[in-house]
Amino acid sequence: MEHLWAPWRKAYFEKEETTAHLFEIIAQSQEDEKNFVLTRGKVSFSLLNRYPYNTAHCMVVPYRIIKSITELTETEMLECFHTLNRLCKSIQRLFSPHGFNVGLNIGAAAGAGIESHLHWHLVPRWRNDTNFITTIGHTRVHPDDLPTVYKLLIEDLAREEEDA
Repeated sequence: MEHLWAPWRKAYFEKEETTAHLFEIIAQSQEDEKNFVLTRGKVSFSLLNRYPYNTAHCMVVPYRIIKSITELTETEMLECFHTLNRLCKSIQRLFSPHGFNVGLNIGAAAGAGIESHLHWHLVPRWRNDTNFITTIGHTRVHPDDLPTVYKLLIEDLAREEEDA
C-alpha cells in the first residue's frame, strides 16, 4: 500500500490526547466555524468530519459522553435523528447525492475511531464516487474543500430554519 503523508493531521490527533475528549472540547468551544459545527441543539450537535470519506461527510454527536445507543435517552434519540434528517435534506438540496451511508461504529472492534463518545456518521454517496485512484492508489480525491462545504451547509440550514 502506498502512503500519502499528511503531517497537518498531527495537530488534530494530538488534541485527542488531552484529558478531555475531542467531542467534549468541540461541544464546549464557541469556535463553531473553526470546528465546522453545523447545528447545536439542546442535547446534541452536528459538524463536518474534518477528515471526510466524501464531500459533506457529517457527524451528529450527543453532548453527553456515552458509548452505546442503549445509553441514549428518548430526547437524545429524537434530536439526533431529527438532526440527521435535516442534514440529509440539506445535503440533498446542495449536492444531489445518489444515496447516503448513515451509521454508528460502536466499539473499536466495529471501527470506532473515538469509541468513548457515541456519534453518527452521515456520508453522502454518488454512483462511481470511488474510482481507480481509490482502488489502485488507496487515496481519496475530494472535489470540494471543507470551508466551502461548511459555508454552503450553514447557509442552507439557516434558510431552512427561516422557512419553517
